[in-house]
Amino acid sequence: MKKRALAVLLTGVLAAGILTGCGSAAEEAETETAAAQEEQEEAAPAESEDTGEESGDAEEESPVEEKGTITVAASPTPHAEILEVAKPILAEQGWNLEITQFDDYILPNQVVDSGEMDANYFQHIPYLDEFNAERGTRLVNAGGIHYEPFGIYPGTKKSLDEIADGDVIAVPNDTTNEARALLLLQDNGLITLEEGAGLTATVQDIVENPHNLEIKELEAAQVPRVVEEVAFVVLNGNYALQANFSVAKDSIAYESADSEAAKTYVNVIAVKEGSENSEGIKALVDVLKSDEIKQYINEHYDGAVIPFN
Repeated sequence: MKKRALAVLLTGVLAAGILTGCGSAAEEAETETAAAQEEQEEAAPAESEDTGEESGDAEEESPVEEKGTITVAASPTPHAEILEVAKPILAEQGWNLEITQFDDYILPNQVVDSGEMDANYFQHIPYLDEFNAERGTRLVNAGGIHYEPFGIYPGTKKSLDEIADGDVIAVPNDTTNEARALLLLQDNGLITLEEGAGLTATVQDIVENPHNLEIKELEAAQVPRVVEEVAFVVLNGNYALQANFSVAKDSIAYESADSEAAKTYVNVIAVKEGSENSEGIKALVDVLKSDEIKQYINEHYDGAVIPFN
């Protein structure tokens, strides 16, 4: 009887052990499962963050495609200044603009005609046509950008009412600019030119000179340098700016915006014939005719430079 009771007791203990073992295994399995789920949950945000970073990288702007370099020869004021404003705009389009400044009217055309530079920005169409005719170059207008009203500025005298016999007036000596200066003097009653002389007028075309004025012909860049030596000077807009003259404030008289001269003497981008339709030149002209550049011109030159539509 005791043996039977002991057997029953042993059987119960064994069964309890078995049950306890199964319970531990189940608990361990549940614990492992919960841990795996926690790891997955912790990993999920990281994966989400990684995905977000990858998405952000995809949204970053790609580098601007480099399209090439445009080389331009220009007068310092206002041409090179305007080009400097255009430079970052062109850079956004992939173009590198290189600007070289010149103080004369000969070399900028020579370096373009030779192919050393792509374009120049300093001259108007009559001067361009004259240069081609005289030197056999093949330069063409790629686009009109602005015009600069010619003005009469004070030298030793401050008003045309002070004009006296024998007074000296300095003017540019190149054909087209000299004609323009003489036409302005004629418009203000100082001289009379031969009928029909027009845009080719020279001092030889003066038929009436009631004050016996001496017209001193100088290279354009030299005219502002004799302000203290002559009664008056007649200046191109860019040289007036370099001499710290304001058309609106300092000129005694200047060409009106609707004058034939203002329309005729628009300053252009000049290139060697055949390259006027190249991608770089078109991009350059488009930027220089943009509203942003027009706004800059109107705000900075006090009427000495006017955008050409």
